[in-house]
Amino acid sequence: MTALRSRRRHGYIALGIATVAALTLAGCAEGADEGGDGDGSLEGETVEISGGITGTEADSLQKSFDQFTADTGIEVVYTGDKGFEGNIVTKVAGGSAPDIAIVPQPGLLASLVGTGEVQEGTDEVSANVDEYWAPAWKDYGSVDGTFYAAPMLANLKGYIYYSPASFTEWGVEVPTTWDELLELTKTIQEKTGQAPWCAGFSSEAASGWPGTDWVEDLVLRQAGADVYDSWAAGDTPFTDPDIEAAFDQVAKVLLDPKYVNAGFGDVKSINSTAFGDPIASAVANGTCALTHQGSFLTANFLAVQTAEGATPDVAEDGDVYAFLMPGFEGEPFSVEGGGEFVTVFSDDAATQAVAEYMSTPEFADARVALGGAISANTGADPSLASSKFLTDAMTVVQDPETVFRFDASDLMPATVGSGSFWRGMVDWVDGKPTPQVLEDIQAGYEN
Repeated sequence: MTALRSRRRHGYIALGIATVAALTLAGCAEGADEGGDGDGSLEGETVEISGGITGTEADSLQKSFDQFTADTGIEVVYTGDKGFEGNIVTKVAGGSAPDIAIVPQPGLLASLVGTGEVQEGTDEVSANVDEYWAPAWKDYGSVDGTFYAAPMLANLKGYIYYSPASFTEWGVEVPTTWDELLELTKTIQEKTGQAPWCAGFSSEAASGWPGTDWVEDLVLRQAGADVYDSWAAGDTPFTDPDIEAAFDQVAKVLLDPKYVNAGFGDVKSINSTAFGDPIASAVANGTCALTHQGSFLTANFLAVQTAEGATPDVAEDGDVYAFLMPGFEGEPFSVEGGGEFVTVFSDDAATQAVAEYMSTPEFADARVALGGAISANTGADPSLASSKFLTDAMTVVQDPETVFRFDASDLMPATVGSGSFWRGMVDWVDGKPTPQVLEDIQAGYEN
């Protein structure tokens, strides 16, 4: 850490303690008994956070508050729930809201705001978001023009994972356009006699969503950001020629039996293959040349082995690496991704202090340094990421020149984004004609 960053960190800690004290004293002046010992301190106060982050990622999230607790005395307790997205609205409406919820979709945030229980973002949190994030992120954390929730972490969709050693063996290079990617696919198939791609749409929660990422990537890259935004907002229907054109491009890979599903079966086996299996096993052990997935699954390589029985080396000259799906010539560099939003249900001083901390570069640095995560907070340090791959990904989402758009299905109403769109992708792989699939997905808006 540089001297400048160290000074900024100490400056935040001092400011944070002062803010906490001021909030608590204000509460005491009003006769409130919400926290602290009546002396301007929040020592011993506990803030409950819930979300869908589980496992080792949940452990890292909990550890990211260690320094904050040491500085302020506020205990933060995070609880992960695999069924969070399906449970949180019911809990909030029933009076069982946590102090803070980590919400992964703007659409779910809007549903929570609809309960009337979500606190508006404070001036301090709003100022941090204005300073450290691209404007689109504040829009995603707002509902009907009112700002509610600061972004937390980020992830990039649209990565193509591959074996650098195999590329060298085949005499091929990373493509720079979509047409070059299709030509690369053809070349690998001809050189190996095997399907180059592997894919999986099956998920424990609900199947089909990995296919939506493919379509979203192609809509953004082929039709552009304006069409993407209109489509995500529901103004451009799925039956529009621009959306059908994206499906047609994806079909050149996912519906071609010569090109999928390496190591798993035929085209229809995509629906029965778990979404993490291709990236975590097939690419690592060499049975698959290419697979499409987000940055968030790089941690899966720690639990698998190469054909030689070793843990894969994720590097440009290692066992596996990834490049972002290229676009079309003349189009600006654009990517699709996701993230989480810090949604606050309590107005007590300790909760507000935690929410403010979570909107700072210091929180982002603390979590990124623990591994397996990136942040779009421009004040955070990409070099703290746990691999060069994640450092590069974080640099992309921080770059003001990057055209970044949130996962479209997460912006759509649940009846479409996590309903008819997901089901439509499964039907499409099973052989239903594209025009009918598009009509079926669009019908989700009528439910």
